[in-house]
Amino acid sequence: MTNPEDPQPEDAATQRLDRAVRAAETALIEFEIAVETFRIEVENFSRLHEERLGPLHTRLEELEAELAEAVAARTGDPADQRRAREARSLVLPMPQVSELFNGWLEADGFQADAAAMLTERPVQPPPRVRPGEEARKLFRELIRKVHPDLASDEAERTRRGAFVARVNQAYALGDAAALRKLAEEWGAGPVAERPAYTRAEELYARLEWLARRKELLSRAAAALEESAIGSMLKMAPDDPDALLAEIAEDLRQKVAARERELAQERGTHSGP
Repeated sequence: MTNPEDPQPEDAATQRLDRAVRAAETALIEFEIAVETFRIEVENFSRLHEERLGPLHTRLEELEAELAEAVAARTGDPADQRRAREARSLVLPMPQVSELFNGWLEADGFQADAAAMLTERPVQPPPRVRPGEEARKLFRELIRKVHPDLASDEAERTRRGAFVARVNQAYALGDAAALRKLAEEWGAGPVAERPAYTRAEELYARLEWLARRKELLSRAAAALEESAIGSMLKMAPDDPDALLAEIAEDLRQKVAARERELAQERGTHSGP
């Protein structure tokens, strides 16, 4: 005699729907891994661009201003003086330490919003734009297991989302050891319970959600690719770190050229 509480075998239509959902989940997660990998590279490139090239840009702007001022002092031409003022206005002054921390510190330390911002984004700069191969492999393997898209329960999705944020942070720093520890932590964690829907209802809802998620993700991917940093990264898809080094070398050459021009201009002005 059949017990009505026993799970019933799925019909052929439900089995086909299940296969379609599993295929859609796999494709979406692989797409999300690619988008997240690119997003991390965009952010790393942006941070390293600012850290390594910022001083060179600042030095170049200062030299441009000093050169324009030297020319204006020599000629006395109003047009040269105007160009000197414009060049000087483009030089951003270096902020003082008190200005950097203005509004961040209270008597008992960092404000809540400042602390939250620091935990969202690692203070330690990434060692390179693209993390090493071991970290990349661990990241992909772990995300395939823990991705929120694998859960339909909202509480479970929230738990997975918080965990993925930690995985992303470790990957951004290329920290393979941290990624291994996170994999162990996830393996020892709780297993989520399935919702009490019929299998067909769950699969139809899941398929609709996956379609909406793909649409949102496609828009996010397009925005990343069209951003200034994203466009630069597309110029060197195989080695973005080499692109960063190439830009830095180009800036150093420009700085050296302006230094020579400035020395020549000052020598001419101080000559007999």
